[in-house]
Amino acid sequence: YAYDPGTNMIYFGTGNPAPWNETMRPGDNKWTMTIFGRDADTGEAHFGYQKTPHDEWDYAGVNVMMLSEQKDKDGKMRKLLTHPDRNGIVYTLDRTDGSLVSANKIDDTVNVFKSVDLKTGTPVRDPEYGTRMDHLAKDICPSAMGYHNQGHDSYDPKRE
Repeated sequence: YAYDPGTNMIYFGTGNPAPWNETMRPGDNKWTMTIFGRDADTGEAHFGYQKTPHDEWDYAGVNVMMLSEQKDKDGKMRKLLTHPDRNGIVYTLDRTDGSLVSANKIDDTVNVFKSVDLKTGTPVRDPEYGTRMDHLAKDICPSAMGYHNQGHDSYDPKRE
């Protein structure tokens, strides 16, 4: 969890859907693998951003949420939330409204996704690395352990 007294919101991620066998649970499995921003007093959800709809790899997106304030391309200060996920993508959201600012692979070994569509926020899957029952996928990265596990991160504002 992370808390911002300026917005009075708590930020946290939800886990993966079950069962792991993806053919048994059609659809996006809404609210799994989601970053939530909730009012600290009422619990009301201000936003929810789903990182891995229909997670078939068991990535459980509950890693740390890093809060920072940084200048955007126009020089305006923004309240940001950065989350390096077990799915191999580092997400940055505007923490006031949950809008996606950026989503980039941690490195080039991540192959389950080709990219993240910044307009829809949806990851573009590479079907070669899917876990369908009718397909033998090999060399999936990240593995079920995830690319970035639940260890803590840090942010150095001097290195932007």
